Amino acid sequence: MTDRSATGGFDPSGIDEEAWTELERQLEATIPVYDKVNKIMTLGFDKGMRKHVRSHAEPGMKVLEVGCGPGSFAVDIVGMDLTCLDPSAEMLKVCKKRLDKVRSERGESQASYVEAIAEEIPLPDNTFDRVFCLFSFRDFKDKKKGLEEIFRVLKPGGQLVICDAGKANWLHGLFGRLYMATFVQWVARIVTKDPNHPWKWLARTYTHYGTHSYYKGVMKEVGFKDVKARLLFPGMSSRFKANKPE
Repeated sequence: MTDRSATGGFDPSGIDEEAWTELERQLEATIPVYDKVNKIMTLGFDKGMRKHVRSHAEPGMKVLEVGCGPGSFAVDIVGMDLTCLDPSAEMLKVCKKRLDKVRSERGESQASYVEAIAEEIPLPDNTFDRVFCLFSFRDFKDKKKGLEEIFRVLKPGGQLVICDAGKANWLHGLFGRLYMATFVQWVARIVTKDPNHPWKWLARTYTHYGTHSYYKGVMKEVGFKDVKARLLFPGMSSRFKANKPE
């Protein structure tokens, strides 16, 4: 077992159980202002990031979002068989209420909702054409195990697309840590009116998050091919994509 005692339970490979449990509690506390803070701290680019990720799927596909949160990404998945997975019952409750409404208005069938962790996805092998992770991969307890589960539930030829906080390399990560420690904290404190706001914990996950090369290596170990990573403009986030061989 990895010893993460010197870093408070975090390292690029994952998060210890105690730290992860507290992180989930902090994530639930973001629900009332989740979209507002994210919009401000990304200078409004969050919408474009989600649109970019959605462009990797097509109508008629079976799609799984791992770590759906309050449904900010899922609400604009149109014409697809959608499953939303999150470890938080509270997040799923908000997501379901929000998503059921918009899908009903569009005349679409309702999405499916699964309360589970990425490392233990209770769904059959070879099920999904696409798996998306929007700002949730960073919070996996065990990154490699989560990727193995995603690989398992993807159909042969299916694709994983991840969008998360950008850390192209160690130098880019230094700028990212400065951004997380200053601007993001300032925005969160103003919006939440709480000096102990949850985004302090999200900054901690970024500090110990890995680089593009690190996670590309893990994805290849799991069995993914055509693994690619790039920064999305203006450099605040990274997009990974990887295919399951046919």
